Amino acid sequence: MPEPAHQDAAAADADLPELPRRRDRRRDGSDWTGTIPVIEANNGSDDAPPRPAPVRSSSWAQAAEAADERFGNPATGTTPVIQQAPSSEVPAARQETPEQPAARPTAPRQPDGPPSSSVSDAGTEPTRGAVPPQPSRATRSGLRAASDSPAPDFISSPGLFVREQKPRPVGGLRGALYKLTGGSLNLGPSAKQREEDELARRISRQLQGSYNTAVLSLKGGIGKTSTTVGVGLTLAEYRGDPPCAIDANPDSGDLVERALGEGIYQQQTPRTISDLLRNVDSIDSLTALARYMHHAGRLHLIAGEQDPEVSDSLTAEEYLRIRKLISGYYSVALTDCGTGVTHNAMSGILQSADNLIIAAGYAVSGAKRARSTLHWLADHGYEDLARNAVVVITDKDEVSSRVDKDAIEDHLSGICRKLIAVPHDRGVADGDLVTLDALRPETRRAYREIAAAIVDGYV
Repeated sequence: MPEPAHQDAAAADADLPELPRRRDRRRDGSDWTGTIPVIEANNGSDDAPPRPAPVRSSSWAQAAEAADERFGNPATGTTPVIQQAPSSEVPAARQETPEQPAARPTAPRQPDGPPSSSVSDAGTEPTRGAVPPQPSRATRSGLRAASDSPAPDFISSPGLFVREQKPRPVGGLRGALYKLTGGSLNLGPSAKQREEDELARRISRQLQGSYNTAVLSLKGGIGKTSTTVGVGLTLAEYRGDPPCAIDANPDSGDLVERALGEGIYQQQTPRTISDLLRNVDSIDSLTALARYMHHAGRLHLIAGEQDPEVSDSLTAEEYLRIRKLISGYYSVALTDCGTGVTHNAMSGILQSADNLIIAAGYAVSGAKRARSTLHWLADHGYEDLARNAVVVITDKDEVSSRVDKDAIEDHLSGICRKLIAVPHDRGVADGDLVTLDALRPETRRAYREIAAAIVDGYV
């Protein structure tokens, strides 16, 4: 009578070494690693190199690191280092010679059939699930070299993933072609447009801190206040933060009237620099300061005192208090100083100024007084302001042809940082409201050049 099957299994187990069972490990409190003993098959050859022992680790991170070293990490692109046995240790059936390379035919895979078989090197029966050929040594070296070089990413090299867009042309033939073709034909901006874009970039630069430019002259009626308004409106047009203009003219200045118009200013509640001084200590926000300001678009203005008995009473200390208050809310300020450099507030204005605009004219007297202003500054401790000043010559009266304009420009340009000429424009010469829309293109460009020049002096 044949013995039961379980008795045969028990007898077979008796010949195998004793293996601890899962329940035995848990019962005696030992750790269970979940690793099943690996039985090595030598395929009938005692010379085959032993297989590496299974990875045993007490943590997942260590096990993953050990696996990456053996098998490579596809996430990082690393490849395993494959140890190639010497040719003497390779079985004879696997050795190949250049004269007779081993044939390795592969059967094409059928679309709907089972996986194809591969023929072994020794010419034996095909085996299912054959291992694909390994990459060559040169291929593996190239992969390792590629993995060592840093790959571009969106954070460090964003420009590698986006094509640079050519600027859009505005106006002229280039702009017309761009519109007619719906943007498919883009010849880029012209040289003139590139110059305008560069001026806009210089004007709109971000500033760290608050800066003040004083506009002064020794002679009245040569474009000082109109330059303050025109440059202030230009700064407001291009800068992200609004500028502020302060009327510190002791002779009943008309800065706000030139920016708003006489009629509009008279209709508003009169708020002057004297009102601001009386309440300067109670102002702790931009909202509170706005009650004493006038607004010409994005240009914010502080009106001068109109009463002649009060307008000349502004002292240097009072101006510095106002300047300190303004510096907490505005990055750019313009101060219309009036004529002369010796009135009470002038020392405080020059002390807090970062650069100057010297107003001049093409008349002989206007040019001589501009030069005298620069010499006075250099002789009274303001040599840096004189050397970095911007001289603005406004052609208001269309002087006769007997005046050599080029000679006047050459005479003044050598003693200042920059000289800019404002052409004759009825929107400036009338002495009334100054608006950018009513000015000639050449006049507006001159104001852009002045605005860019003063911001250059800040950075």
